[in-house]
Amino acid sequence: MWSAENVHNVIAALLSGILICVAVSDVLNRRIPNAAVAALVGLFALWALADRGASLGPGLAAAAIGFGVGFVLYTLGVMGAGDVKLFAAVALFTGLSYLHLFALATVLVGGVMAIVTLTANPRRALVMFTLKGRGDFGRGIPYGVAIAAGGLIAVWGALTGALPVDILSRT
Repeated sequence: MWSAENVHNVIAALLSGILICVAVSDVLNRRIPNAAVAALVGLFALWALADRGASLGPGLAAAAIGFGVGFVLYTLGVMGAGDVKLFAAVALFTGLSYLHLFALATVLVGGVMAIVTLTANPRRALVMFTLKGRGDFGRGIPYGVAIAAGGLIAVWGALTGALPVDILSRT
């Protein structure tokens, strides 16, 4: 008989494969496939079944928070719709306990990607700084990569115990 932990590890491996495919798609096509997001939601249903629904409430709450914040960022033109859906779908797996770590990892990876992008093209960076961010500078970075990386860090960190839940409350 499979334990909930074994099922979660198998689902996390499938989640990893989907997130890697999403990251590649975002880099190549600047699109996050809806089918991939739907597959993540389907995997979460199996995840919740494996632990007899214990993760259902916290997962849905984390997804709602992620979607709400993402929707505001989308309306401000900061984030794409696919990024918002992807973040909410991955937040299902992190639940409320690891949502802050998922968000932090995503922001840090995205920041590193932005710095690398700017340093790779210093002339573009100079124009951006001179114009104070106003103007058309292309599509930006494929943030699905940062979300995928943040999700992998949070989910595998939680499963392996490498990321303690109370990491921000330690004194």
